[in-house]
Amino acid sequence: GINSFLWTVQRSPPAYLFGTIHVPYTRVWEWIPPNSKLAFTESDSAIFELDLTNPYTLTALAECQVLPTGEFFSRFDVLSNLLPEELYSRLQRHLEYVRTSMQSWMSDDQKRKGLFADYLFNAITGLHAYPNSAGNWRRKRPVWVMLMVNSLTESEVKSRGIPVLDLYLAQQAEREGKVTGAVERVEEQCIPLNQLNLSQVLFALNQTLSQHESLRDQASPPLCGSDALIQHYNCGDLNSLMFSRYDLPVPALVNSSLPPQELHQALMIEQYFQHELIDKRNARMAERVAYLLQQHPDTSFFFAFGAGHFLGNETVIDRLRRTGLRVEHTGPGENIT
Repeated sequence: GINSFLWTVQRSPPAYLFGTIHVPYTRVWEWIPPNSKLAFTESDSAIFELDLTNPYTLTALAECQVLPTGEFFSRFDVLSNLLPEELYSRLQRHLEYVRTSMQSWMSDDQKRKGLFADYLFNAITGLHAYPNSAGNWRRKRPVWVMLMVNSLTESEVKSRGIPVLDLYLAQQAEREGKVTGAVERVEEQCIPLNQLNLSQVLFALNQTLSQHESLRDQASPPLCGSDALIQHYNCGDLNSLMFSRYDLPVPALVNSSLPPQELHQALMIEQYFQHELIDKRNARMAERVAYLLQQHPDTSFFFAFGAGHFLGNETVIDRLRRTGLRVEHTGPGENIT
């Protein structure tokens, strides 16, 4: 098999939908079939989930992660006031472990390029839009601390400095002079995460930290990290579960060894994420894709969204078909129209 995450909307000029994954493009690029690349090259306009080349997007993403401050929030504008003491100590210990491991995790290539371990650590744990004292993880909302902990692994660190596939395509689109755009605003991706209640977030952070502590202590590789995902992607495995799981930026919390009460809580959080970060967004994306196609009948489009939005139930594809559009899967060997 070979990557086959391309769908064609039958219209003149054509429009394409392409499923990406959030990994360094160098790990998948050579497996993306020529017809997918040609569809990208020949399209007038490239549309992404978020406008990643726009500085506003990055600032808004950083702002979204910060604990609210001000008189009313004064007790809660530092993470240590929000987290139970024991959890906070474990978090500090784990981050210290990551900081001291960073040098050995970096690739030779990163070192040759002059990247320093401390710089990388600060880049991942800080908030670049907030320099000085505010620019660190102690000012982040706990849900974003959980996501940060989940991304502090050796393989993630090694891939720093290489654009992920969707960003690479966005940069490429700009180089080729395409009109670029996005179907979502930062707030739409961000607010659902910030709306989890504190007990849910503490549960999720504790679970995530426990997973990473046990990996650290056993020195065993994660069971289904991005390597497995990349293999599925490169081999064109349209197995929905894998991708919808990975389109959630959150660690897997459901674990059969959890006691019943905790298992229930984990399932509730996962369902919430599935509903807010996949289902609701699929509906919104499809609506905006259909609107763009209707508003610009003479423009050829290339829509690049996370592969999980095209697989499973009630996908972007299903929803577009219901509006009356003809959308066909385009295999790697097929000619594009």
